[in-house]
Amino acid sequence: MSTAWMQPLPLVAILRGLTPQEAPAVGAALADAGFHILEVPLNSPQPLESIALLAKQLGDRCLIGAGTVLTTTQVDEVANAGGRIIVMPHADVEVIAAAHAKGLRCTPGVATPTEAFAALRAGADALKLFPAEQLPPPVLKAWSSVLPAGTALLPVGGITPERMAAYRSAGAAGFGIGSALYAPKTPPAEVARRARAFIDAWNSTNTDPHA
Repeated sequence: MSTAWMQPLPLVAILRGLTPQEAPAVGAALADAGFHILEVPLNSPQPLESIALLAKQLGDRCLIGAGTVLTTTQVDEVANAGGRIIVMPHADVEVIAAAHAKGLRCTPGVATPTEAFAALRAGADALKLFPAEQLPPPVLKAWSSVLPAGTALLPVGGITPERMAAYRSAGAAGFGIGSALYAPKTPPAEVARRARAFIDAWNSTNTDPHA
């Protein structure tokens, strides 16, 4: 499984609640800090407009897409808005197939090994361990021992800079980061400060010399 699309920083900014008015400044703050994967959940206000704005502004620097994608119709809508990655809270194989039919990356959410194997068979590019609060590092380590080598596991849910080291030691390939990075109406300067804290935490726990 190629994870080149996750490099140089495999941290996904989850911008739940982002408005189109905030999108340009928040997106620029994150990109300038070093993030390059930005996800606007579809239960945000006017998410497709925000995705289109971010894709136009940062599409040459960042992988822009949507989270909380639940249906194949939504995959089409995200693709039409310029999105290039689909992130899901579940592992619906039809949604995964629809994403790949559009040439989009897809990271479905899984909470059991059964879901993980099914998502990989359907073509998942990475697996979102969700919610991470109920999938602690020992679970991730156990999964890594049975999943195909190179499977990218990204814990999502309650991730803070302080929680990253234990997951990294267990084999996490990256993280999805939500409210600890961005919450509605967070000033762009504060988003940038938080982004740098996450990047510093990632770099301090990165044991792969090739990452």
